Amino acid sequence: MGSRLPATIRDAGMWLRRFAATTPGVLGVVLVVITVACVLAGLTAGQQLDAKAGRTEQVLDRTEPLAFAAQSLYVSLSAADAGAATAFLSGGIESPQVRDTYEQSLAEAAAALAEATAGATDAQTRAIVARIAADLPTYTGLVETARANNRQGFPVGSAYLRQASDLMQTSLLPNAEQLNKARFAAVREDQHRIGALPLTTIVLLLLVLAACGVGSVVLLRRTNRLVNAGVALAGAAALLAVLWSVGATLTAAHLLDTGDSGAGARVENLAGARILAQQARTDETLALITRGDITAPEASFHTHTTDLEQRLTAAGAADSEAGRALTNWTAGHNAQRTAYEKADYTGAVTQAIGTGPDSSATSFARLDHELRDALAQARTDLRDGVDAAGTTFTLSPFGTLILLLAAAGAVITGLWPRIKEFL
Repeated sequence: MGSRLPATIRDAGMWLRRFAATTPGVLGVVLVVITVACVLAGLTAGQQLDAKAGRTEQVLDRTEPLAFAAQSLYVSLSAADAGAATAFLSGGIESPQVRDTYEQSLAEAAAALAEATAGATDAQTRAIVARIAADLPTYTGLVETARANNRQGFPVGSAYLRQASDLMQTSLLPNAEQLNKARFAAVREDQHRIGALPLTTIVLLLLVLAACGVGSVVLLRRTNRLVNAGVALAGAAALLAVLWSVGATLTAAHLLDTGDSGAGARVENLAGARILAQQARTDETLALITRGDITAPEASFHTHTTDLEQRLTAAGAADSEAGRALTNWTAGHNAQRTAYEKADYTGAVTQAIGTGPDSSATSFARLDHELRDALAQARTDLRDGVDAAGTTFTLSPFGTLILLLAAAGAVITGLWPRIKEFL
């Protein structure tokens, strides 16, 4: 019994080899190869294009909101530091407006930190938000201690404020910057994957076209028929699927606009500009709080404003209201520095935190307002682009799968009657 089974298998194998060499056998091989290729290409195309559509939803629902939360955290922490310095410089009991600015920045930072914490799925992000969460109460405690001493006229208050600002500059802001960069890198990665051509799908579809071409040549030689309608329809369906897949992906990539002038780049540059503005404002006020050599804070202010100007240029906003507000602010700062160097401390403080139309505080507030509005518009453009890119894939997964399944059916319908002619 055991010896018969191998013999039976050998006989069956010999029969299949002889049958494959016949015309119906050759036609059967062509039918199976093209049909399998169509089904495999259709399933792959549907899966890859559906993954791209799903990734656009991921960007809108998770990746971009977390990047915005990280950016908001970075900006809010910088704004809180600038606000604390401005409040301290007011002396005694600061105005409600100045106090509200500081507290609002802290509230926004806490909200952004909570959102970033909720979205922390990897160990690196959790470690970053944990460090920020641990340092933030220490920072606020130092600021409140500085504020209490300042209200009583104790000089030690400035030392507490410098300690708080040092904690902000050496720990809180670097951690927030690291989180910000990681989140925006995730957005760019998702955009790249959405706009990248589905190479596996394209290769498989080209193989379907090649199989249809070879099959047509075989049919011509074996049956003397120039065209088989089923194979021709399968080739046309595969070609249409290639054009659909490539066209949808290229359209999505265009809508995403991931270049240096795209919405994503503008969001990053404008967010960076806002952060630099807040840091320069901190430099500006701390220089007056120290009441000593202002060489170091002046150098830091110049570095931050120069980088800010470069960010505006990169975002295409150099010749905008934000650019003009920056020019006014730097002019006001120069007036503040001149007053300080002439030993007119009161005049320098008035220029720094006064409410006049040409004061540094007024110009800075105008700049921050313009940057906030420009950033909100850039974010809207980014999300609209991602949403539009997702729309291009709405029918693609299902449509390409149906095309290739129809192609497989066409091959079977077209070749099976030819095979039956020889049986």
